[in-house]
Amino acid sequence: MAEEPRTLKSVFQEAERKRLAIEGSYEMTSETYQEDVAAAQRSYEECVRIIDQIALFSTNESVEDIATSDLPYLLVLYHIAGLVQRVSTSSPLERNGILTSAREVYERFLHLLDIYSILSPQDSKLFAEYTEQPTSFSTISTKDPNARRNAKIANFKAEKELKQKLAYMRNSPRYMEDGGDEEAVRELHLANIALSVHVTFQGLESINREMEILVDAPMPLIPQHTTIEEDVRRRKELIDNDGHSEKLDTPLRLQAGFKGPLLSKEGKPLRPFTLVGDRQELQRGVFRPGHNLPTMSIDEYLEEERRRGGIIEGGGEASGRQPEPDEDNMEKADAETMKAREWDEFQESNPRGSGNTLNRG
Repeated sequence: MAEEPRTLKSVFQEAERKRLAIEGSYEMTSETYQEDVAAAQRSYEECVRIIDQIALFSTNESVEDIATSDLPYLLVLYHIAGLVQRVSTSSPLERNGILTSAREVYERFLHLLDIYSILSPQDSKLFAEYTEQPTSFSTISTKDPNARRNAKIANFKAEKELKQKLAYMRNSPRYMEDGGDEEAVRELHLANIALSVHVTFQGLESINREMEILVDAPMPLIPQHTTIEEDVRRRKELIDNDGHSEKLDTPLRLQAGFKGPLLSKEGKPLRPFTLVGDRQELQRGVFRPGHNLPTMSIDEYLEEERRRGGIIEGGGEASGRQPEPDEDNMEKADAETMKAREWDEFQESNPRGSGNTLNRG
């Protein structure tokens, strides 16, 4: 026997129970908690599918056209975004993907409310500011410290007042969803939506701040089998818009800012550098703290020494052999002949011992 399709109300109530069961829990990294988050998210996503199937919301309607009992379904996307943010991740890259997904769902939630003109004038202004610059959006536009502090206090007070209003309405028989006054129940739902909008803007700002932190988070080590070309490409991806990177040291010969020889003709370093044993050792030192000097392997160092002429090839007996004279180089031959004649004349004019006149009678 085929299972009968569930109603939107039953699925929504199930999702609400699952969500409320994990509210206030701080063990976000536990396996059980993450399973509960995923289960609640699946239930809300099923609500979305049903809402789309029955075309519950339309772009041609206003908030007055929505039945009071259907108003809570406007918050389905809002709850999904909140659950997405609770998903635990093991790397900055995965966390960035989670935050991106949450941002997209928050945006869909605000667009839905904007279509029905539910946003207050102040919230509509904030939504317009967010639309213009989503990745740099902030509920506090000023940079003045005192003004920012006052704005944060005002946001906190506004959220507190909304929560107090909701608490009062939920405890009053007049606002009870079952059997209460319909206008009062409608007012309760709209007040809950207003609080959710306030939290949404705070959430979007929080996402931007967290993404800024993730930009400077350490990246995973490069696998041992990674080729040099892949290494270089990955390093370039980490460089920020100013051309500066604090993530990984680029090999000296590949640094855009390095020009000219590393060592002087006398063998003195022209700039500081760190000498490491091999490329694998350089990769293992990626996360060392503090300022990172340019790095090069021993092979790169020897190549630099050989290029400037600081290494004599051969060695052993070969290093003591005199080079064969070039018979075709007459100028050099004449110079050698003149040098030999001058030495012979010096020896004739200065016989051995002639310079030692001490103690002679």
